[in-house]
Amino acid sequence: MLKIPTMANTICIANQKGGVGKTTTAVNLSAALAVSEKRTLLVDCDPQGNATTGLGLDKSNIHNTLYHGMIGEVAAKNLIVNSDIETLKIIPSRVELIGFDVEMMSQPKREMILKNLLAEVKNSFDYIIIDCPPSLSLLTVNALTAADYMLIPLQCEFYALEGLGQLLQTMKRIKHNLNPKLKIAGILLTMYDKRTNLSRQVAEDAEKYFKNLVFKTIIPRNVRLGEAPSFGKPILFYDATSVGAISYFELAKEIINQQ
Repeated sequence: MLKIPTMANTICIANQKGGVGKTTTAVNLSAALAVSEKRTLLVDCDPQGNATTGLGLDKSNIHNTLYHGMIGEVAAKNLIVNSDIETLKIIPSRVELIGFDVEMMSQPKREMILKNLLAEVKNSFDYIIIDCPPSLSLLTVNALTAADYMLIPLQCEFYALEGLGQLLQTMKRIKHNLNPKLKIAGILLTMYDKRTNLSRQVAEDAEKYFKNLVFKTIIPRNVRLGEAPSFGKPILFYDATSVGAISYFELAKEIINQQ
């Protein structure tokens, strides 16, 4: 029987606040999906390039990065780099990507650049995960325009819900003007500490306001999860038995069953 190629589900991981677990989620969800035999592409859309180093890549040895694709110099297929997991590839990023917003300011259809870049490789993957920068910049707008779903990490700490309204308004505008198919994959509670009243309160508030949009999986505060990036490894390879690794496997399962 002829196999009809399926288009990848593209999920961008977005929250304009820093330190909420975006990159941790992008790296570890990508690894968990790949280990679950899903062909996965991680797109590092953050000029800090933390997802790139989180998969063990040496940025100084990379010739072409997402930036070169976004300015039209290199095709997406020539940006893709292997990781230690056969089914997980990455389009890496480096600090030069910070220039994209300014350089493309006067470009027509500048919000569509990432979507158009990824279109040629979409048939080669089951999932494309985009790690966004901690801002509502042109890069984030590009990621939201390219995505089918937005996953929002929400840390269980003070001011967790602050700024979420702004992100949802941005999503609404993008859905209306640029990407009518964009949906919320879910809100992911991160850095949860069951010993504190604050974590429980944030979880309760999120479930009260967002109801079934909150993932059942909760990512706990976990030392091993914090250590893994400095070794250039997803948590599944650093400590597969840790609660962090188990949680991201559960999240991957939840996402696979959702689609």
